[in-house]
Amino acid sequence: MKSEILQNLNNPEQLEKLYRSNSPLFKKEFNALWPEYPDETSLQCWNQRLNYAAEPLTLGTKNELVLITLLGICAALISQIPNLFGVDQDTFFQRNISFVVFPFLSAYFIWKQQVPIFKIMLPLGICLFSVVYINLLPRTSPSDSILLACIHVPLVLWSIWAYTYVGEGLISNTQKRIEFLRLHGDLLVMCAIILLSGGLFTAISLGLFEIIGLDIKEFYGKYVIVSGLSATPILGNYLIQKNPALVKNVSPIIAKIFTPVVFVFLLIYLIAMVYTGKNPYTNREFLFIFNGLLLGVMALILFSVAETEKNENLRYQNGLLLGLSALTIVVNGIALSAISFRIIEWGITPNRIAVLGSNLLIFIHLLLVANSLRKTSQGKADFTLVTKSIAEYLPIYSIWAAIVCFIFPLIFQFK
Repeated sequence: MKSEILQNLNNPEQLEKLYRSNSPLFKKEFNALWPEYPDETSLQCWNQRLNYAAEPLTLGTKNELVLITLLGICAALISQIPNLFGVDQDTFFQRNISFVVFPFLSAYFIWKQQVPIFKIMLPLGICLFSVVYINLLPRTSPSDSILLACIHVPLVLWSIWAYTYVGEGLISNTQKRIEFLRLHGDLLVMCAIILLSGGLFTAISLGLFEIIGLDIKEFYGKYVIVSGLSATPILGNYLIQKNPALVKNVSPIIAKIFTPVVFVFLLIYLIAMVYTGKNPYTNREFLFIFNGLLLGVMALILFSVAETEKNENLRYQNGLLLGLSALTIVVNGIALSAISFRIIEWGITPNRIAVLGSNLLIFIHLLLVANSLRKTSQGKADFTLVTKSIAEYLPIYSIWAAIVCFIFPLIFQFK
């Protein structure tokens, strides 16, 4: 092997073949050979490739650990307000669950990116206004407009998180917005790992205390589990920021696996829907589930597009996403026609207007993304056009969420 390496110093293709034919032997012989030819350029490159010492995993500096600990404790304390002050738990979390997580994720990026004080005022003001507004809404039951406000306030807080993440160039920085979408996939994977570890720790802890005759299930569930769940996204985000390589290869794999799976499932589902005669026009529960499916597939498309930008097999993935987008446009068209039918047949309600507006926004977005994917497939544009069509549309969802959250209850008089 050593002689073959020497014979092919100026033949990169053959060196690569030798490496792939027996990589352990290649590395062994190379390391024995390297000290004799330290000035050989091609060997310098291979030395870095074979012997590069990756940066070890890190938990950050003392100040960073103190900050993340304080943020986690604050999130945990907010989640404990029902237990500490006797507040109804269901009502509290219905209105305030987004305030347990998003403000602290935003605070981390404000600190990390050293956002100037005057630029903090806007997100801070929106956050404070949101928490006061949502908790001052009448506690009338049932109230569709208030329930919609509670459902959409997390999107308002999510927008603040996006604002603090993107930082400079909020309007023009398309790449940063795409990175923000990628963060969601990485964060989901990291949180799943943390929760699996926490679940194992919980099972062991409860088992050990049960052995000695102490039942801590109620205490553990009310205080430890709830607090741990609140701090999980904050810890997960921090670990990703400090160790970007930790899960960076997992999210693209998930996108590659689930995109074709969802495409096949959606195609089969539409055929099955026609076969069974079920439709969302007269069945409210079916329409609700149908819209849930639409939102899930739309989220997968956005995430997959963000990951596809750095995919080597671009043509295949681009075609798959185009097909999935086309199918989702069909699903969205059915949902739009169904909710329009219900409005014409039974009149206007907060729920129907909110669903109509959301579906219409998604429909327009899907058309833009599908058109960009079509142009890319035909070679008329590069994939940058697709990511641009994704990123530039995101603020529109934030505006709609704010309208539903802050204006709907007033328009419909809290009904």
